[in-house]
Amino acid sequence: MAEMRLYDLRVTVERIEGRSVCGLEVGDYFEVTESNRVRIPEGKHFCLYALQSVMPLLPAKQRKLPDEDWLEQDSLVCCPDPDERVVMRIERTGERVLRSEDLT
Repeated sequence: MAEMRLYDLRVTVERIEGRSVCGLEVGDYFEVTESNRVRIPEGKHFCLYALQSVMPLLPAKQRKLPDEDWLEQDSLVCCPDPDERVVMRIERTGERVLRSEDLT
């Protein structure tokens, strides 16, 4: 039984340098837990386009990377809408031990 370690993540709107036409506010967030579960707080939303801009980085941030890897050192992602300029931070919130056979 192969085990692996993955981090749970929280992606939080850190700042908005433009105007938020999608309705996000500083402090809004979503979480990725148990490898693949996306959770948004009840009564809240997260813009699909902001979400898609951060999605490609999440699998790498779920894993421990070499200290010198740029993605281990950097955690900010920007929304693709130039009028909004929503800046989000990816944070590791905990580590889980999972069994590979339960996930694939």
